[in-house]
Amino acid sequence: MSVCEQEQAHACIRAAIIHRRPVAALYRERRRLLCPHLLGWNRYRRLRVLCYQFGGDSESGLEPTGAPDNWRCLAVENLSQVELLDGPWQTGENNSRSQTCIEEVELDVDDYPEPVPPTHHLFQKVQNSRLEAILLLDLPAR
Repeated sequence: MSVCEQEQAHACIRAAIIHRRPVAALYRERRRLLCPHLLGWNRYRRLRVLCYQFGGDSESGLEPTGAPDNWRCLAVENLSQVELLDGPWQTGENNSRSQTCIEEVELDVDDYPEPVPPTHHLFQKVQNSRLEAILLLDLPAR
């Protein structure tokens, strides 16, 4: 699990879509468990993510996992404490329905039918007189 800073929420959402990994995030001060399916801009050029919410808290409540009413269109600017999770990919029964949340698509999970394995590079840095390994995740260019 990796914690992403608020300014990196966009990159974390991209990684979740490409690698089909669920995320945990705060949205309007509520902890949510999400699988982002679509990332892009609405008609007002605001960055949005269409997610399937499978757990956590919600203002409108949650139906059982797999229910079609658990789709959420979220403003990326209102997401914080985004974490990539290890776990199964979740989606609703109607995941192929047309949506009106996003007008210009940046990334669609359907463009990645199989999870893309990340490539890793090992870097080293010296901190407090000891050697630490830092693992960086390279995302494939799209």
